[in-house]
Amino acid sequence: MKFFNIVFSASLLSLGLGTAAIAQTTPTVYVDTACGTWQTDTWTANSSCTGVAKRHARVDGTITIVKGHLVTVQQSTGTIVVDDTPALNNKFTGKVAVGRTIVAHGYWDGDNFYATMITTDDK
Repeated sequence: MKFFNIVFSASLLSLGLGTAAIAQTTPTVYVDTACGTWQTDTWTANSSCTGVAKRHARVDGTITIVKGHLVTVQQSTGTIVVDDTPALNNKFTGKVAVGRTIVAHGYWDGDNFYATMITTDDK
């Protein structure tokens, strides 16, 4: 009887875990260029995007730290960590190195800034 209870419990557990895995869905990836364009320093949205609109902005300052796809930018009011993965994927990034002055165009998703394009100075 004890063996039956162990097998039955294991079966229920595996059924529950399998159902939970099926219920998980892949999140929709946001593609900035499908939702509008940057014209000069102004974001112009189009009507192609659905769902929650991203808050577009530009961030400028001097790079103080580069760690993989995260770039720390010093501004007059403090520092901001920029995720430049979208810019790298789009091949819209200048040379990212400590000491360079940049302008990062992108969007805020919660408290995270994602750069879709980075321009750098000519140093």
